[in-house]
Order: sequence, then structure tokens, then C-alpha cells
Amino acid sequence: MLPLLLFFLLTTTVATTQASSDGAISRQIHLLRPQTGSHGRHVPGISCMSWRLGVETHNIVGWTTIPAACERYVGNYMLGHQYRQDSRAVTNEALLYAKSLNLTKGGKNLWVFDIDETTLSNLPYYAHHGFGVELYNSTAFNAWVLDGKAPALPESLKLYNKLLALGIKVAFITGRGESQRSVTEINLRYVGYLTWEKVILKNSSYSGNTSVVYKSSERKKLEESGYRIIGNIGDQWSDLLGTNVGDRTFKLPDPMYYIS
Repeated sequence: MLPLLLFFLLTTTVATTQASSDGAISRQIHLLRPQTGSHGRHVPGISCMSWRLGVETHNIVGWTTIPAACERYVGNYMLGHQYRQDSRAVTNEALLYAKSLNLTKGGKNLWVFDIDETTLSNLPYYAHHGFGVELYNSTAFNAWVLDGKAPALPESLKLYNKLLALGIKVAFITGRGESQRSVTEINLRYVGYLTWEKVILKNSSYSGNTSVVYKSSERKKLEESGYRIIGNIGDQWSDLLGTNVGDRTFKLPDPMYYIS
């Protein structure tokens, strides 16, 4: 029994020494711990990370606000480096896909962009409203939209410019109302989105319909007018589900709100 115990201790010591001597490994591999931590202490963010994963994979649906306990976690994520890195991972893959296509310039190959949290960022607004912990307030949000001060999501702007350089045309489909067309188009141009085929806003005929129904219908109209939707990018699953979604879809991160 004693020789077996000594062998176990020796191999454990060697493995620990090798891991700690390799800085890259020690920084990247971590022990899995329960939510309460290895000594019974609460580990902040563990359950919120799991919640965000469920949201991004469309396993958690139909929610109206983020969990109150996750306000700080979501805020740190959105304002930190990880949100930008996650967005970059998506847009980089989208660009690789676009470059792999054998397209003729001057055609009607089209890429569909959502607007809010895809091309324009409302993070300055949500930073003052709990990063999604508060119930959606249409009056307050519409006032923010009418200011026309939403910045571009840098990763999406870069993708937009690269797609245009490849000869791919761009259309925007947004859940914003038709009454916000002027300020939305001015805001887009101001931050660098200078040209497009169409900016499609939600008119009153879609009142009572889900975003999936509305966006599916508008994409169908685009295809019926001769466009081929080769790509489609948005922050909500409702941007990417339904019919006429395009040849390939790309989901940007957004744990702040859910649109059906």
C-alpha cells in the first residue's frame, strides 16, 4: 500500500511541476469548480456565464429582462474586451466565408444586416439602464434613437466595407419603425455606413407580428426582386430564423435583450 501511495504522490508532483513550468498551459487550463468555489465561497459570474451561453445558443428564450444578479456580469462583458473579441470572431468568419465565394461583380449578391446591436450599438443607452435588467421602455429608447448618436459596432463596420470591396451589395432590415427612417439613415452615414441598396424599416402593416414574420417577409421581397441573399448577420435569433434567411447566417453576441 505504501509504495502505491508514494507512486501516486510522485506522479502528482511531477504533473504539477510540469504544468506550472509551462506558462501558457497554466494560464489556459483551470480546474472545474462548483458554483460555491473550492472552499465554499461564492464564485461570482459562474451561473451568469451559463445563462449567457443559454441565451446565445437559443436554449433560453422568451425572457424579458436579464436576471437581476447578472447586471454586473453582463455590464462587464459588454464593456470589456470579450464582447469585442466575440464579435470579431463572428465577423472574421463571415468575411472568410464571403471571400470563399466565386461571385461576379456587378451582380445582385446581397448581404443583409440588422441594425441595433449589429451595425449600430446602443450600448451607451443600455449602460444607463442596467444592461437589460430594466424592463424595456419604448419611450426612453425611442428618445435615444431620435438623438441619432449610436456608434458603429467596429467589427460590423469593417465587415461592411470588406463586403462592398468584394462587390457584394448590402441591405439593412431593422425593427425600428418607419417614422425613424430619417434619423436612422443619418446615423448610419455619420458613423461610416455610406451606401446601401435598401434600408427596410417596420411599417404599421406588421403590427402584431413577430420579428421573425416581419423579417422573413421582407427578405422574401428582396429575393423576389432579384437579389440573392448570400449572407445574413444579426444579434437576435429572430434576425436569422424563419424563411428566406440566405445562404449562410451569422449570430453576433447580445445578452442584453430578447426579441421574438
